[in-house]
Amino acid sequence: MERYAEWQRGRVLVACAVLTAGLLTFHGVVPNSPGRLGSLLETFLPWLALVAVPLFGLALLRRSAVALLALLLPVAAWTHLFGGLLLPGAASGPHGLLVVQHNVSDENTDPAGTARDLAGAGPDLIALQELVDPALSVYRRTLAADYPYHAVRGTVGLWSKHPLTGVRPLDIKPADITEPWSRGLRTVVHTPYGEIAAYVAHLPSVRVGTRGLASARRDESAGLLGRAVAAERLEQVVLMGDLNGTADDRGLAPLTSRMDVARRGFAFSYPAALPVARIDQVMARSARVDHVRALPATGSDHLPVAARVTLR
Repeated sequence: MERYAEWQRGRVLVACAVLTAGLLTFHGVVPNSPGRLGSLLETFLPWLALVAVPLFGLALLRRSAVALLALLLPVAAWTHLFGGLLLPGAASGPHGLLVVQHNVSDENTDPAGTARDLAGAGPDLIALQELVDPALSVYRRTLAADYPYHAVRGTVGLWSKHPLTGVRPLDIKPADITEPWSRGLRTVVHTPYGEIAAYVAHLPSVRVGTRGLASARRDESAGLLGRAVAAERLEQVVLMGDLNGTADDRGLAPLTSRMDVARRGFAFSYPAALPVARIDQVMARSARVDHVRALPATGSDHLPVAARVTLR
């Protein structure tokens, strides 16, 4: 009887462990209405495993063997979903490019220093968002020597070591925005390994409030961007941008369903002071994003991210 009571001890902890594992494994079944709860959960999905820490302590206090065993479920679920991101990145193939993505912030007080820091990483491509005058002129001047080719449309831009052609804006503006709004461009990069279509985008911001996640504009813009990628005639595509969403967020499904995301590295990029999510993304089609990492802070509220992309 006493042994049976020991196994009964900690049933609430067991239920919490099973619930946590279920949310990790089956987050896609969490409804997005009301308040886009599914997207909100997916934004912070890697952090859900932290629930296991206090549960572990309570299981020890309760001396509950069954609760300790149940905690293996969320650990296994987290490892299955995210364990691969902790592995060291493999060396890029012979057709590798290094790209940097950064929302430089329209309030950045040191655009020259930011530009030098980004160029110091030695990337082939640098994608920037929130480019506004007079800082835009500083970025152009500072990056000109190492990146002779660049394109800017609206508030987004791309600097490249390789020639660019066919530059055009992308129409990803949500229907209810009536003021001037240009946050996307497409161009062809002529790399030593062939042509790639490069997309740079800045999707609308999301807000977390009492009603949940306000992401309708972001989701609409992601759908427009996804359709543009689907219609792209060049086989190889690289997308760089502040997408205001994580790769797990279903709001970005129009993109993640069509493109490869990073196989290695968490690279949390926002907010810069205490990064909890990577909303700055590098994705690819008919190419592979091998590894992504966060770079040191600049004068922005985002951290830059650098990704190695292997072309075919």
